[in-house]
Amino acid sequence: MLDRAARLRQLSEVDQDLIRLAQNPRFARWLEQVSATGGCAHPIHLTGSTTTRDAGTGEVLHHYDTATEPGERLLIRCRNRRATVCAPCSRLHAGDTFHLVRAGLVGGKSVPADVRERPRLFVTLTAPSFGPVHRATADGERCRPRRNAGHCDHGRSLGCPAAHDATDPLVGQPLCPGCYDYPAHLLWHAYAGRLWKAFTDNLYNHLAARTGHTRSGLRRTVRISYAKVAEYQKRAAVHVHAVVRLDGAHGPGTPPPAWATAEVLTAVVLTAAAAVRLRSSYSSALGEHELRWGSQLDARPLRAFGGREGLADDAVAAYVAKYVTKGAADASAGLDHPITGPDDIAAARLSAHVRTLMRTCWRLGGLPELEPLRLRAWAHTLGYRGHILTKSRAYSTTYAALRRERADHERTAPDSADELDAITDAHWRYVGSGHTPGASLIAAGIAEDLATNREVARDAVAHLSGGALGAG
Repeated sequence: MLDRAARLRQLSEVDQDLIRLAQNPRFARWLEQVSATGGCAHPIHLTGSTTTRDAGTGEVLHHYDTATEPGERLLIRCRNRRATVCAPCSRLHAGDTFHLVRAGLVGGKSVPADVRERPRLFVTLTAPSFGPVHRATADGERCRPRRNAGHCDHGRSLGCPAAHDATDPLVGQPLCPGCYDYPAHLLWHAYAGRLWKAFTDNLYNHLAARTGHTRSGLRRTVRISYAKVAEYQKRAAVHVHAVVRLDGAHGPGTPPPAWATAEVLTAVVLTAAAAVRLRSSYSSALGEHELRWGSQLDARPLRAFGGREGLADDAVAAYVAKYVTKGAADASAGLDHPITGPDDIAAARLSAHVRTLMRTCWRLGGLPELEPLRLRAWAHTLGYRGHILTKSRAYSTTYAALRRERADHERTAPDSADELDAITDAHWRYVGSGHTPGASLIAAGIAEDLATNREVARDAVAHLSGGALGAG
């Protein structure tokens, strides 16, 4: 008969770790911490203490120290937005994004409710063409039907008679990789933030010209607010979805003048985007590239509640929240972690198109004249270094405010730090992150249970609402 130690050694690493955790005298408290993080897949480990004192008397009002915690550490959420990295934190981030975007559309979270009456658009700006790619078409249409298509200089056909569906791996891949302008694609990504800035500047210029105002005079009359999200297309190029709102001069608290309508804003958005022209830094290897938005521009009005025309506010907020949790890896357009060299690119599971983009990005990043673009640091996202979601200051609330509101709601007891004349002395230090194999399994189970509970609660609310409506 094997002794206990020998039997344990025959177990898998996960099972051994589960037994170790369960036998820990502080297991119940550790389980409380994991539950408090919502089953976060990669929690942050902190050690330290917080002491709150009365400013006048020096009396200790509250003291917390991790010395009594399991492993002398406290677990907090990683707050990663990517669903592929941490699904529980990603869900929370998506919820915050929904409320952030929705507040700028219909009010709430310190934004007045009458913003729903303002001119508001859902705008889509795309990247220009860097070379023909295979595309999915509706109703069985052919990809690129061309009579006597001919061949490019590399001997490849300039047409494609096939009908691709959205799941075809060829969709988004160049017809000829040799003809595709990979450097231009990457430079466009690197300058995408400046392109957006040029677009928003143009909005004021074109709006002033269209309405007969000077730019400074217009600034004293209206203010343009926005929230935008970046999304990777099948061809691995970023395009931008944005909610654009026209307010009075002091932001959401003041209405715009009567001449500021959705029709005027739509016309200005289209001309302002088409007029953007930037020049990349000159490179002896690449020359100078002209950068602009693509020809596929779209601007559609938004409607609130029961209106019949335009896109629904909640649908737009949900759409933006959905895409903010996706990373480059979700769209098969890169990786969700930085790379350290060409070997990482070779080892990654990528399409030939994306691998070429990443290799080109790494190569261009070695050019001294392009060093300010930090292409190597952002090679995993194909040179795009902007935030997935950004907003103007006056659009609506902030992520930080939403987190504070949630923390206040979840707090079971009053916080001594909120009392008058209280001084808080905090000393915290980062000591690690993540879970052991057994802990990961337990955290995943907690996250799954919480997700199931939310679904059951949602179904119950829907059933009750339906019953109430039926009874009415």
